[in-house]
Formats: sequence, structure tokens, C-alpha cells
Amino acid sequence: MLSAGSKDVPAYIAAAPAKARPRQLRKIIKDTAPKATETISYGMPYYSYQGRLIYFGLARAWLGLYLLGRAKARYAKGLKPYLSGASTARFSLDRPLPTALIRKVVKERVAENEERQKRRRSATAWPSAAFQSSSRRSDRGRRRPDRRSPGSPRSSSGPWRRTG
Repeated sequence: MLSAGSKDVPAYIAAAPAKARPRQLRKIIKDTAPKATETISYGMPYYSYQGRLIYFGLARAWLGLYLLGRAKARYAKGLKPYLSGASTARFSLDRPLPTALIRKVVKERVAENEERQKRRRSATAWPSAAFQSSSRRSDRGRRRPDRRSPGSPRSSSGPWRRTG
């Protein structure tokens, strides 16, 4: 196949046998998720859009699609003949690719990543000014306890204490 150090997806695809159809799978992914960036990760083509989107890899007898996410449950009936492992679909090189199913999986992964980004943005939003000022007032006048352990060099007890 391809050397593990390569970061070039076209070189990965060029090194693949024609019957593997990686060009067709790449086109499906790029058409369905045009904003996704592609690179090589873990020695396979990897697509990123607002987080990890999807991977694909070639083996001797199949073409694997990885990181199915919640699409695995949503399209369980269609994916059933191809599932292998927790989040892997394997497509035999002897049969045509299920292009409609792959498009659905990629669309679902895009929607999943977009939802995750929205949740992260709303979860990291700063609290309102009223909340900030009230919490600051409650901390006034509090003294922090000394957090040093009894055997630490700056404490007055323990083996480091100087005598005499």
C-alpha cells in the first residue's frame, strides 16, 4: 500500500488497487461534506469537520469506513450486512459500494458534529454579570486554609525540620 509516514490522501488512493474503489468513496465523502478537510491519520484517509468526521481504510478484501457514530443506530437495518466491530462498516471489494447509504452516514456524522459544537459553545458561555458579581461577594473575607501536608519542606514538622 502506502508508507505510514505519508500525509497525502491522493498518494494513498493512487497506491490502492482499482477494484478497491477508494476514489468513489472519497468523492462521496467530499460531495456530502464539502467543508471537511482531509489528511492521513492512523495511516488512513481522515476527514475532519468540527471534530472527527470519518475515516476510511483499505484492506486486502474490503474497504472500511470508521467512526459511524449515531448513524450506526439510525441506519442499523441498512448497515447490518456491513457492520464489523463497534463503529466500523466493511464493504467487500467484490460488491458495488452502497453509495446512498454512505451518503446518509456522512450526513448524519456532519449533523452530529455540528450539534456537538453547538452544545460546547453554549456550555462554555460565560455566566451573566449578575451571577459573577454575587459569587465574588460571597468569596470576600474568606481565608484559604493552609494546604501543605505535614511532611512538606515548608512545614514545621517532619524530617526536614531544622533543629538546633
